[in-house]
This record gives sequence, C-alpha cells and structure tokens, in this order.
Amino acid sequence: MLPSLFICHGGPSIVFEKNEYTAFLKEYSSKIKPKAIVVFTAHWENEITTISSINGVYDMIYDFYGFPKELYALKYLAKGSPEIALKVKSLLENKGIESCLDEKRGLDHGTWDILYLMYPEAEIPVIQISVNPFMPMEEQYKIGEALKPLAKEDILIIGSGSTVHNLSTLADVKEPIRWAVEFDDWLVEKIENKNLEELFSYQNLAPHAKLAVPREEHIVPLFIALGSGQKKEPKLLHRSYNFGTLTYLAFEF
Repeated sequence: MLPSLFICHGGPSIVFEKNEYTAFLKEYSSKIKPKAIVVFTAHWENEITTISSINGVYDMIYDFYGFPKELYALKYLAKGSPEIALKVKSLLENKGIESCLDEKRGLDHGTWDILYLMYPEAEIPVIQISVNPFMPMEEQYKIGEALKPLAKEDILIIGSGSTVHNLSTLADVKEPIRWAVEFDDWLVEKIENKNLEELFSYQNLAPHAKLAVPREEHIVPLFIALGSGQKKEPKLLHRSYNFGTLTYLAFEF
C-alpha cells in the first residue's frame, strides 16, 4: 500500500538544479513505482474540485515568465487516464464532494517539475487535480480522506505546493531566514504529532503564518495529502531551503 506525499515544488527551474533536494527526489522515487500518479497542484485553482481526464498526452503549461529559454522548450510527455479520473470522481462523490472532469487542460509546473525529476521517463499515467484555496482546511483534509482507497491500487497521491510561499521575501542568502524556519518548525511538530485541530487553525496559531502564507493555494495540497495518508506516523523525508525562505520540504503520510 502506497503512502501519500507532500512535495514542495519550488520554482520551475528546479528541473535543472543539482542540489540535495533534487538528489533526494530522484533517490526516493526510485523506491516507488506506482500504477498511476494523482497530483493536487497549487497552480490549478477552481471552486469545484476538477479532475483532468486527458485521453492521450498532456500539453505543457509554462505558467511563469522571466526564466531561461530552455525551460520553455522542456517537455514532459505524460499521458492521462480517463478511467482513473472517473474512479477519483466516484470516490469524491461517495463522500458528498462535488467534482467535475476536464479533458483539455495541460500539465502546469506544479506537476511537471517534480515528476520530471522523480519519473523522467513519463511512463506513468498522471491525473492532475485542482485546489480551492478558499475552503477551510478541514474540508481540504476530507478531500484527501475520500481518496484513501487509491493507495490499495498502487496509485500515488501527491500534494504539490509549498509551506512558506511569499515570493517577495526571497533573498540572495545562503542560510534560511529565521521566521521561515520557525513557521516550518511549528508545522512539522504539529504534523508529526497529528495535531489536526491546531493544524486546521494554523493561520491563527502558527508563528509568522500571515507572512509565510499570504495566500493559501500552495499550502492546501499539504492538507489534502495529509488526509489521504495511510501511515499512523507521518514522516518528514526532507527539509532544506533556498533563497532564505524558499522551503524544500517533503512529507510521507
């Protein structure tokens, strides 16, 4: 039975970086070969949970600007799976969660940059799912919970986002900035102890929460992945930083 994962996807240029985080993603994924991968991406927002149902190869979405031109030529030729998309929709509906299918949207960098590092052959079907940053965290958790049965079918659920996500605070420094570390320290401690009540109220309880998360679309995938987890004890797999406040954090649930 597969765990679920929360993975910080960083900037799109991470696909060309060689550091301890990219090395971790490559090494960890070599141990897990899922039948399919479901990705909740922070870069696709919709009021209703929307499930990609591509029949064939995804188009690429380059949802960023100002990066090296070779990044806009990168291809990750993953295929979709309408069959698994319908299975996801059915599981959500069984729990009273409204959802719909999308047969056109391509892969955004919240999905393809981590999968390019983890499964570069693009041989595993991918089902991309939207997030709604305006829903309470309890409801995000329930979305993940509804999809727990997928693990029994060797379908990997990944929440792709970030914990600290305030691009205005990035700095050209080698060491992580203290407030970002303190925010992540609080999250990690609450997650490892499965203190859901406090996690759901993190914006009011966590230190520097408003600074770390000015908008919630990037942290939502964390709560979805937490909800879909199979492990009694969540495991912090990796933690590092870039540009002072850019968190590279990965959890196994």
